[in-house]
Amino acid sequence: MHIGRFFAAMAATLAAVCACGPSWQESQADGYRLITQKKGATLGYTSAPILEADGYAFKDLNRNGVLDVYEDWRKPAEERARDLAGQLSIEEIAGLMLYSGHQAIPGSAYGFGGATYGGKNYADSGAQPWDLTDQQRKFLEEDNLRAVLVTTVESPEVAARWNNNVQSFVEGLGHGIPANNSSDPRNETAATAEFNMGAGGKISLWPTPLGLAATFDPKLVEHFGQIASQEYRALGIATALSPQIDLATEPRWSRFNGTFGEDPALDTDMARAYVDGFQTTPGSPDGWGSQSVNAMIKHWPSGGPEEGGRDAHFNYGKYAVYPGGNFETQIRAFTEGALKLDGGTLMASAVMPYYTISYGIDPSGENVGNSYNKYIITDLLREKYGYDGVVCTDWGITNDNASIESFDGKCWGVEGLSVAERHYEVIKAGVDQFGGNNDKGPVLKAYQMWVRDFGEESAMARFRKSAERLLLNSFRTGLFENPYRNPAETAATVGKPEFMQAGYEAQQKSIVMVKNHGGALPARKAKVFVPKRFYPQTPGMFGLSMGPAAHWDYPIDRSLVEKYFEWTESPAEADFALVMIQEPAAGSGYSVEDRARGGNGYVPISLQYRPYKAEFARKVSLAGGDPKEEFTNRSYKGKAVSTANEEDLNLVIRTKAVMGDKPVVVVVNLSRPAVLSELEPFADALLLSFGVQNQAVLDIVKGDFEPSGLLPMQMPADMRTVEEQFEDTPRDMRPLKDSDGNSWDFAYGLNWSGVIRDARVERYGN
Repeated sequence: MHIGRFFAAMAATLAAVCACGPSWQESQADGYRLITQKKGATLGYTSAPILEADGYAFKDLNRNGVLDVYEDWRKPAEERARDLAGQLSIEEIAGLMLYSGHQAIPGSAYGFGGATYGGKNYADSGAQPWDLTDQQRKFLEEDNLRAVLVTTVESPEVAARWNNNVQSFVEGLGHGIPANNSSDPRNETAATAEFNMGAGGKISLWPTPLGLAATFDPKLVEHFGQIASQEYRALGIATALSPQIDLATEPRWSRFNGTFGEDPALDTDMARAYVDGFQTTPGSPDGWGSQSVNAMIKHWPSGGPEEGGRDAHFNYGKYAVYPGGNFETQIRAFTEGALKLDGGTLMASAVMPYYTISYGIDPSGENVGNSYNKYIITDLLREKYGYDGVVCTDWGITNDNASIESFDGKCWGVEGLSVAERHYEVIKAGVDQFGGNNDKGPVLKAYQMWVRDFGEESAMARFRKSAERLLLNSFRTGLFENPYRNPAETAATVGKPEFMQAGYEAQQKSIVMVKNHGGALPARKAKVFVPKRFYPQTPGMFGLSMGPAAHWDYPIDRSLVEKYFEWTESPAEADFALVMIQEPAAGSGYSVEDRARGGNGYVPISLQYRPYKAEFARKVSLAGGDPKEEFTNRSYKGKAVSTANEEDLNLVIRTKAVMGDKPVVVVVNLSRPAVLSELEPFADALLLSFGVQNQAVLDIVKGDFEPSGLLPMQMPADMRTVEEQFEDTPRDMRPLKDSDGNSWDFAYGLNWSGVIRDARVERYGN
């Protein structure tokens, strides 16, 4: 053979051999090993054997030496989920149907559940902040739990390392099912935070959802979702327990600020944009991929119409009512928004029902909590609206409830059942997963009840169906391929400068200027007087704790103000005053003291600063009844309440008195509508903020940014219109009309030129 032909033949042979060999490379990452493949999935692993097929690498997660369908990343996610569900024991499926209680990183000895490390609290244990707690090891290994709810984290790097420890631990168990870590919303800011262009942070900071709604810009909300999803995945989080798309038609409801407001059209568009932003991986054919974050929309079928504004975390707020017959309007953001996406993921991957009893909605007459109601879950959500994704209960609904006012179990309508029986009823209703339950025991008992009533074949089919739905959310987000995070990349991604910039700009756009008499704003170069505010001691979240002792203090840091204006302690020397206060705070709608005096315990929730007497409330409540109450009428008509922060109103009035003809600029931080008619005459300019940095407010006060926000809800004229509105009906209050003749209705806002009348108002304001 010619020498040239010989070497050519040898080269061709070698090329053919190489083409048939592995087309992947392996490297050591920070705490795990990483396999990268040409035209193939990237694999992260610690202990699973690696299988080779057709030149590609696959993880042998169940260690049987065979490439199972669920281990083959080339297969469709639905096929893989079905294969794995068919391999699981009922004990493993029961674990998938659990969703952990709140997990802080590192674990705390206090809070919802004490955490230990080797039997000691964190401070005494010598543990690293990313180590697993004893409790986490137990529920991951013994209870087969794989859905973990993460709360506080010490830092992004710690979160990544903790995630890697979790994933390594579960990779060595059973079928190697990865943990699907999740979070409640993490991107809301504190007023005292400062923004530095070009600087990063622990996570990007955005206004509350109500503030996002005030931008009236779904594209902005979608962009938020795209940014937040990158931060979540970098932290090791693949499921967001959000968005909260309840239609906030009840102005007194304490969870109003977590919503997109009271208008169904705006709520629907915002819901769709948020879910598209979180779930879509750019460039993926079906939208799903390694940047996707499952969105768990809440709370089906809307927790907005709570009677009297009382919240269903408590027994006294368990009823949602529909005096206006607007149930279909309440669910519109679900059925036309989050379940009809523009992107390739098509619909939200999970749904959370609210604690409420949707009173009078079930044609059978059954009034039980939504997760127990087959009509609400199966007949409507699954069958009428075609939803086959995960349905997960809200937290603690199967636990016992000790008293009307206690913050414990929320077993509304099924108080007489055992914990296991409640699990059974929830599964029969069509739900897949139990929020806040780390124990597989009650789920296994529910399985035996199904076997007793319908046979073992039926029971296994029902439970495997839930397993398929739950596993699908982990397959579609790539967790079975690489659930590990690079701590250095996490630190570089979470809160990076461009993400911080986008969040800050959203904060600026969310602020609503409702009054600007005589062009009081912008206040260019000027001396400013900032009076101290009285901070009353108030209950913490859901009334579980008390805040700091009552005290007087400045509402804003002086050094920050001096970057914009000259500070003066003298009203006489000032060019204008800046008064920063909070919305009226008048309790939760229930009073143990009233009950002790012989009343029924129910009192008004006031949205005004001065003491309020409910002269126009219903004589008879629309809903009522509880095993712990001997009555059904929860009316509070004729009762009075006081506001904890009435001094905020006095502060505005006093400041106007000492300033005379000079402008008084008032900033009210809102989480829901408020009756501001008491203070409006004493404010020359009035800004409404929804959970933003004080710096963003000052940008508008000085004129560095023109206000563009619009009211995402009506601002009521008085408490009479609040009492007489229907809890389930949008925009049915008489709005405040100010001294300049402007009506503070939905979609109202001012810029420097006057009332805003742009395309947003045209689309949503009519």
